[in-house]
Amino acid sequence: MSPPSRRVEANSITPPEHSSEPILLADLSGQIARITLNRPDQRNALSDELLTDLRDALERCAAAEHVRVVVIGGSGPAFSAGHDLRELAQASAAEVERLFRACSDTMLLLQSLPQPVIARVHGIATAAGCQLVAACDLAVAAEGARFATPGVSIGLFCSTPAVPLVRSVGRKRAMEMLLTATPIDAETACAWGLVNRVVPANMLDEAVDELAAKIAGASRRTLALGKQAFYRQIALSENDAYALTSDAMCVNAATEDAHEGIAAFLGKRAPRWRDR
Repeated sequence: MSPPSRRVEANSITPPEHSSEPILLADLSGQIARITLNRPDQRNALSDELLTDLRDALERCAAAEHVRVVVIGGSGPAFSAGHDLRELAQASAAEVERLFRACSDTMLLLQSLPQPVIARVHGIATAAGCQLVAACDLAVAAEGARFATPGVSIGLFCSTPAVPLVRSVGRKRAMEMLLTATPIDAETACAWGLVNRVVPANMLDEAVDELAAKIAGASRRTLALGKQAFYRQIALSENDAYALTSDAMCVNAATEDAHEGIAAFLGKRAPRWRDR
């Protein structure tokens, strides 16, 4: 098991003693929280420790009442190349099982987070890195980004990445990626629904910031209620989905922010959210 993380500043998580660089950066100072995978030499491979630190950062975002949007990106030349294969090769069966469960728990945490999560994607997003993109609520990719689930080529089918992938791109396209290990480019990923938009690399931050700012202008309470209902209804039949979302809208309509938003619209003024 990896040693516990050691903090060097309020918003950074550090790696083991042999490195002075934090493997994950988390800035929660504003309405838009920014989390950066920081193992550039390893193409931000999702080691056990990095997954632990990512979950910790996400849980801190969930508890931070001022945070309305979360952005996840990667440092260096890639977003994330997936699991750390060197770590997997040396792990016991029990450690492998714990690692994959930890990864799945992190992906589910992204959906249960009260804030929308945007993936800021450049370079490659492969295997569990592609899974991370698919698990985020939204994704903006730079031109030149590539996406793949290449596990079959090394004898390890990308079964867990398939879970959010198929829910983003559909069965036939997901199976093509999973069975052939062939990467798709950013434009194809956008056409298939894996990412929301593709922009020139030098405009990636601007595009992410613009999207995040649009979302951050909404009530945190409304965003949380809507996101929760959205993911709960996906797995239901149409009738059950309408029943669930009708109840969700009734709960939402009773909030202070819904009353304020309607009053502001009718009064032709900007709303003053209380996040309640």
